[in-house]
Amino acid sequence: MPLEKLQDRVLLKHPKDSSAEILFYGATVISWKSGSTKNPDPLERLFVSSKAALDGSKPVRGGIPIVFPCFGAPIHLEHAKLGQHGFARSEVWQWDGTVMDNEAGVSIKLTLEPTEKIKRVYDRPFHLSYVVTLAEHQLSTDLHLKNSSTSTTFPPDVLEFQALLHNYIRAPAEQVLVTPLQQLSYYDKTESTEQGRASAKVEQRAAVDVKKATDSVYENAPQKYEITWPGGGIEIRTKNFKDVVVWNPQVGGSKIVDMEDGGWERYVCVEPGFVRGFVKLEPGKTWIGQQVMTVIAEERRLAL
Repeated sequence: MPLEKLQDRVLLKHPKDSSAEILFYGATVISWKSGSTKNPDPLERLFVSSKAALDGSKPVRGGIPIVFPCFGAPIHLEHAKLGQHGFARSEVWQWDGTVMDNEAGVSIKLTLEPTEKIKRVYDRPFHLSYVVTLAEHQLSTDLHLKNSSTSTTFPPDVLEFQALLHNYIRAPAEQVLVTPLQQLSYYDKTESTEQGRASAKVEQRAAVDVKKATDSVYENAPQKYEITWPGGGIEIRTKNFKDVVVWNPQVGGSKIVDMEDGGWERYVCVEPGFVRGFVKLEPGKTWIGQQVMTVIAEERRLAL
């Protein structure tokens, strides 16, 4: 199965014409093209701003950036020197070979370990690996983190972190619906006061839209979501990502310097993660956060 490794990225191609493109910078998936069981013509399923930097000068605006070891502004003492969303999305990952290559799909692995640059802001032992798998109608992205500490001290050298996959799903923002989030506790980051942002709400809507500026963190979510619009959709299934973020800034996106004009009309971010609290990982142990995105072929809109 064709797999092309270039200087700055790797290209995956499936026999049935689906494809994916992953930058070594940030291990960011910047393209996933796939048809459906009803329409085999491959369509781009991810949004990347035409103003996004793809040269490694800053995190990519779009695709699937990796958030680690903190979500948003750092709140953990060990993350105090880190910027927004940590460093994984703004470091060059290393090629670690092909995991699978057969008629079912093709899978590759990239890795990231502490460099001198990383140690200056985050002096903790870790080994990150990222496995991206392309199938005919699916894209899987699995994030593996090992606490590589060899310390035998007591208490043990526990690694505390947050992680999230910042999916930019290409979709008509005015028509998109995200389900099932009803009755979940969530935090609305668009609230104007700190107290408002820190106060839990309960989602009452059967399906969540982004017709107004939305930045909601749903806690203890079902780890299976459908993002649908008239005639199309994406299903996301996850494991060990207990939370999910739904984000679209609407016209506020015009203030984002690397967002194309009107770009916020062409995507919704549905971001599985572990961002309320911290994963606690003991020395020698490995945590795996998994995501599988599948093209929805049939109409699944709710009659709201």
